[in-house]
Amino acid sequence: MSLTHIKVKGAREHNLKGVDIDLPRDKLIVITGLSGSGKSSLAFDTIYAEGQRRYVESLSAYARQFLEMMQKPDVEHIEGLSPAISIEQKTTSRNPRSTVATVTEIYDYMRLLWARAGVPYSPATGEPITAQTVSQMVDRVMALPEKTRFYLLAPVVRGRKGEYRKELLEWQKAGFTRVRVDGEFYDIEETPKLDKKLKHDIEVVVDRLVVRAETDNKEGMETRLADSFETALRLADGLAFVDLAEGTVAEAMAKKAPSPSGEGLKEGKSGKDETSPLPTLPPEGERAQGKMKGTGLPDNRIVFSERFACPVSGFTIEEIAPRLFSFNAPQGACPACDGLGEKLHFDTQLVVPNPALSIKKGAVVPWAKSNPPSPYYMQVLGSLAKHFEFSLDTPWQDLSEHHRDIILNGTQGLPVTLRFQDGRKSYEVKKPFEGVVGNLTRRMLQTESAWMREELAKFQAAAPCEVCHGARLKPEALAVKIAGEDISIPTRRSVGDALAFFNGLADQLDKTQKQIAEPILKEIIERLGFLNNVGLDYLNLDRTSGTLSGGESQRIRLASQIGSGLSGVLYVLDEPSIGLHQRDNDRLLTTLKRLRDLGNTVIVVEHDEDAIRTADYVVDMGPGAGVHGGDVVAAGTLKQILKAKKSLTAAYLNGSREIEVPAKRRKGNGKKLTVHGATANNLQNVTASIPLGTFTCVTGLSGSGKSSLTIDTLYAAAARTLNGARVIAGKHDKITGLQYCDKVIDIDQSPIGRTPRSNPATYTGAFTNIRDWFAGLPEAAARGYKPGRFSFNVKGGRCEVCRGDGLIKIEMHFLPDVYVTCEECGGKRYNRETLEVKFKGKSIADILDMTVEDAVSFFKAVPPIRDKMAMLYEVGLGYIKVGQQATTLSGGEAQRVKLAKELSKRSTGQTLYILDEPTTGLHFEDVRKLLQVLHQLVEQGNSVVVIEHNLDVIKTADHILDLGPEGGVRGGEIVAEGTPEQVAKVKGSFTGGYLKDMLSK
Repeated sequence: MSLTHIKVKGAREHNLKGVDIDLPRDKLIVITGLSGSGKSSLAFDTIYAEGQRRYVESLSAYARQFLEMMQKPDVEHIEGLSPAISIEQKTTSRNPRSTVATVTEIYDYMRLLWARAGVPYSPATGEPITAQTVSQMVDRVMALPEKTRFYLLAPVVRGRKGEYRKELLEWQKAGFTRVRVDGEFYDIEETPKLDKKLKHDIEVVVDRLVVRAETDNKEGMETRLADSFETALRLADGLAFVDLAEGTVAEAMAKKAPSPSGEGLKEGKSGKDETSPLPTLPPEGERAQGKMKGTGLPDNRIVFSERFACPVSGFTIEEIAPRLFSFNAPQGACPACDGLGEKLHFDTQLVVPNPALSIKKGAVVPWAKSNPPSPYYMQVLGSLAKHFEFSLDTPWQDLSEHHRDIILNGTQGLPVTLRFQDGRKSYEVKKPFEGVVGNLTRRMLQTESAWMREELAKFQAAAPCEVCHGARLKPEALAVKIAGEDISIPTRRSVGDALAFFNGLADQLDKTQKQIAEPILKEIIERLGFLNNVGLDYLNLDRTSGTLSGGESQRIRLASQIGSGLSGVLYVLDEPSIGLHQRDNDRLLTTLKRLRDLGNTVIVVEHDEDAIRTADYVVDMGPGAGVHGGDVVAAGTLKQILKAKKSLTAAYLNGSREIEVPAKRRKGNGKKLTVHGATANNLQNVTASIPLGTFTCVTGLSGSGKSSLTIDTLYAAAARTLNGARVIAGKHDKITGLQYCDKVIDIDQSPIGRTPRSNPATYTGAFTNIRDWFAGLPEAAARGYKPGRFSFNVKGGRCEVCRGDGLIKIEMHFLPDVYVTCEECGGKRYNRETLEVKFKGKSIADILDMTVEDAVSFFKAVPPIRDKMAMLYEVGLGYIKVGQQATTLSGGEAQRVKLAKELSKRSTGQTLYILDEPTTGLHFEDVRKLLQVLHQLVEQGNSVVVIEHNLDVIKTADHILDLGPEGGVRGGEIVAEGTPEQVAKVKGSFTGGYLKDMLSK
């Protein structure tokens, strides 16, 4: 009998309190609840972890050694499990070679399509090039003017290392008498010894001929030429060269006057020259001085190929295979950038981050802050100023374009007089000035110091490769086209545009191409359709994976899973709605239902109201967070949940609790910050104003340009001016109003630390206060303990057996690594002597194990510690532990720790705060608490700008900037701006439509 439920009994992972629950199989299940209530502990750390562990255990011992083994979760029993796949909020890959198209396998099918149905075109003529038959080759040669002397060569070795003694002997045995090695002709037995460390070109002379006139034995010559071509093609794997003895191909074809017939140089495979001695051509390098434009070939050579070669320019594609279109393989990657599509260069925005400064005040940062400071650079700049008549006291932005160009890029080889002072001695040097950028480039190439390279790299930024212009591929790959487009053009389109292109591509193909392309196009269109359905239609296919948000990469993986068409699988998803506008939510939920309808169980950890209302089964965790959570408050269908009196989620769903709309909107302090002419990414020359002293929300569909405007342009430019940061701002004309702010703070969701030693106490600075407090206790003073004694990161007070980790890692063969509690310290991280110092009966290890909520009351008489803990509590993090490892915090929790740190600083009332989706991972109740904190910041006179999709946040804003109308190239404009009430009246605004419904309630 098939199991109908996943039965969990006695789950105690993290803060779960012996949870027993039956979840229906093959349903869409949403687990919700307050942040820190145990949702992820139940879904990921218990159900998914056990499903994955059991599947891996079923494999052979040999297979298991290659897989990451998982710990058995703390649960008594789970039955009814299927193999589990988790789709979490983590970026797919940080590899710059990984793109949306490669991750989803769309690019693999595109490579196959261009390899099998593509037509190569000559870059020189623009005409299609096809594989040539021997007859076509003969006709091409016979079209040369009469009496043209030429050599038919087989290029047997092309740019390869080796001595080739064995091969030369074999060619001699086959009857060939002459070869050309690296541009020089030799009798084959007199070939010099080759250096095996160098690359060589070897061509076997197959025949030497003179083009005959019509009246001569033309047929006989054609037959001989056909035989010779066949021999050459067989020797050189389908390639043959015809080199003219005198002049160029262009000159030969330009001769129109008929000339008397010449006699052939009758040398067969083994015959001797019957007319004159063989002339030696100039070496290859000399002959190649005049090359056919754009081809890189000697101008006296015609290239013939059984495969693909342009008969005019000689442009050759040896083989059209899928690997030719791979920028991750040497066969296809652009040789200039190795397939990355971009190269590092010294960026003037990083070299001169603050144009308001003068050179004397340090505008040219790498020279002003050289280590150790060098008077040489200032003397050089002083000499330039004297020579070109400008002042070092003039702000950089006020210098002329010509003077700035000279300082950065040098005098382009023109010598200038540079004056130097060395102690009492002064001297002059007349030489060209290399420029600041030239100086940095030279130092980067010459230095052997890793530290110096790291320092110089701070002034570098990526720019499109000057050879492939960001296409990543060789010219040979880009010469192959379908419907007039090379493979790089569709990859630069958005998912939505690419879907339209491939849907209409079949109509532009001929009958044969259509037959080949049909099954490949089906796969491409299907995958693009999945990406479109999960709300990613705005993403460009060549967008690198590292630039995707957690929500975007999660939805890409979700689309890939639907494409795989598996059934009977348990999928566990972590808030897939993150970063998604309300309009696209329905498409996402349709996708999740489709995954369920394939015969899978879909468990989603989610706070989104639409997701909860759509679910077949809802589990509400709580009642509080951290130690106050870990229980199932309510479970069942939506109707059953709405009746649960103890459920906070139910209270917000049935309307008995809500986040209130403010009675009055703030007008601000009368000043405003304006970004003029922003064109970064997809922004369409946007000019946007933000009233200072208000709570402003930047909204719009996913991909409409919110982050481009707010983070890439506004924050980056403000950070350069106000904070002196070395960041590149998105392209814009100017920003006005920055003088009204004293600093800008960006609070994002990046981790607060990358090691388990980092925690909320160390990040907020509370740990320093705690250590100082313990060092000041009478017991510590009597023992002579200093604050360092209470750190688990340095020798002295920490346990040296586990080095302050509290755990010891034991590596197990074929089994997961086991972390056992350190026997010496019992997991407390400190040695016995340090733990003997106590405050109110608690050691420092006990303090780190406390929740933030407990720490607030415990340190109520110690303001420096209490205030920092109180801020963590106010932003909704009362449930986390004071010493909780940074690696265990979610993105939303890390963001709120950063917010708490900023809040604990003394407010100036002139700070600009920028937050990117701060409601990520927050329950309705947590959003309410967060909004209180953010509005409190504004009440103190600061300005808060939030990128947000959450309507509960947007409805409380004083000012809204709504971008759109769509995402990607169809976005980047301001659709509506003003108060929520004003935006709700704008018909073209999707956000306005949803706001209208919400405000009308």
